[in-house]
Amino acid sequence: MSRRLPLIALLVVLALWLAAAYGLRFALMEDSQWVGICVDQAQRWECQVRDGLGLLIHFRIIAWAGLGGALVAFFVPGRAGWWLAVAALVFALPALVLYSASLAVFAVVVAALRLVRAPRLVA
Repeated sequence: MSRRLPLIALLVVLALWLAAAYGLRFALMEDSQWVGICVDQAQRWECQVRDGLGLLIHFRIIAWAGLGGALVAFFVPGRAGWWLAVAALVFALPALVLYSASLAVFAVVVAALRLVRAPRLVA
C-alpha cells in the first residue's frame, strides 16, 4: 500500500464533504421554495434544521470551531495533532461555503499546514 493513499483518500472525502456543504447551501439555505415553506410552517423539522443552521452561521460557530481546532492541532504533536487538523477541516470547509469565508480561510490554511508538516525526528 502506498504511503500517500491515506492522504489521497482524505482529500477525496474532504472534497465530497465540500460538495455536500454546497448542496446544503443551495438546496436548503438559498432555495426560495424553503423560504416560503418555512414562513408558513415554521414547525417543520426541515425548517428547524434551517433555523439552527442559520444561527450557527450568524454567530460563526462553525468557523470558530474550525479555527480553534486548527490552532490547537498546530501545536499538538504526532498523530493526535494530525487528527485534530482533520477535524478542524471538517468544520472549516463548510464554513467556507456557508457564509463565513473570511474566518474559515485561516482555519483551512492552518489545518492544511498541520496536515502536511513533516513529523519531527527524535535524536
